[in-house]
Amino acid sequence: MWPYRPDLLARAVPRYTSYPTAAEFHGGIGEADMRQAIAAIPAGERVSLYVHIPYCREICWYCGCNTGAANRSGRLAAYLDALDREINLVGALLPAGVETVRIAFGGGSPNALSPLQFARLVDRLVTRFRAAGATLSIELDPRTLDAAWIDTIGAIGIAQASLGVQSFAAHVQRAIGRVQPPELIAHATAALRAAGVRSLNFDLMYGLPDQSAADFDETLEQAEALAPDRLAIFGYAHLPALLPRQRRIDGAALPDGEARFRQAWRAWDRLTAAGYRPIGFDHFARPGDPLAIAASARQLRRNFQGFTEDQCETVIGLGASAISRFPGLLAQNEKLAGRYRMRVSAGRLATQRGTARSADDRRRGAAIERLLCIGSARIDDDLIEPAWAMLRPYAEAGLVLREGNRLIVPQEGLPYARSIASGLDAYRNQSSGTFSRAV
Repeated sequence: MWPYRPDLLARAVPRYTSYPTAAEFHGGIGEADMRQAIAAIPAGERVSLYVHIPYCREICWYCGCNTGAANRSGRLAAYLDALDREINLVGALLPAGVETVRIAFGGGSPNALSPLQFARLVDRLVTRFRAAGATLSIELDPRTLDAAWIDTIGAIGIAQASLGVQSFAAHVQRAIGRVQPPELIAHATAALRAAGVRSLNFDLMYGLPDQSAADFDETLEQAEALAPDRLAIFGYAHLPALLPRQRRIDGAALPDGEARFRQAWRAWDRLTAAGYRPIGFDHFARPGDPLAIAASARQLRRNFQGFTEDQCETVIGLGASAISRFPGLLAQNEKLAGRYRMRVSAGRLATQRGTARSADDRRRGAAIERLLCIGSARIDDDLIEPAWAMLRPYAEAGLVLREGNRLIVPQEGLPYARSIASGLDAYRNQSSGTFSRAV
């Protein structure tokens, strides 16, 4: 097993899906900054879109996403009307010749929409953002994935899909408010493949209430049998003070730190033995999957959707709470759906907060991304010594190596990679952001 050093895992750290992180966002960034950033996209550049649907048919107790109950049809219709207005506003600002090559739909659960609503949304995006050849991906709740939705996915040509599986153990599902029989997951898997989905991901979780080592091992076994192309293994972050829905979860039933660590190790050990390529320490992909190919070519990237093969420097976020990334700016839309609707209905962009990215931010962010995606990074002279002073305990434990100005994370250090990367983070002693444990 990886060396277990609880003292080196004690500090909560960001997931580093951006740098600076969302903890550094502030209200000094607004509509004018977003307009300027869009206008500055070079003609001919390739960009990606992220479209946020902040609704689910059922709300799971563990979830930390920005989502609400899709319990009224009028609520969804009003949101889609506002989203259409934002699409028009942003699309009109996009410089001529900019090509959209990827569109990711997340949430919440995009399949909280009706298939017809989703098809109309895709059509609007493809038309307004010149995205006829874009790769489309979607996050799905298997509990509400019916035949009409499967037909729509096939007709539209969704290439990548992610199923929220979390656990196959029935008692663990009950403890987190997400009951979905294994037969449901198997049916959804077969249907999505028949519909033409080429890259299918399962989200699984460790550290859940009442989840034993045997429970987690059984979940891994059942997932392996269905052979998804990718697996993302997330550690449950219990933050009931921030997420009231988590108060329904019994904190006393959660595995302790060492048990969580052993579960994370078991996933890595078992899935790599089954032929999956490790992506970082908690994501896995089959060798022929685009994510594994990007990792082999040392072209793996990291953005707000996690590890990705997407090479675009610009990601435009649409919808409530969606975050846009530009080389010099991170900008987030208004989080509350009601206020989001009011802003775009008034003809304004929804940008409500964010941060500029200085030259120093960009070089630190690039080094952090390389550490997490490639496992090594060359560090500038003025950064290496301060970072090494903080990383010395990790080096003494054999969890990070230094060769001149290069930092290397060996296999034993993989679960500590986020903590190691935080040694390059200039904000961590200043920010009051709340983060999860690395494992």
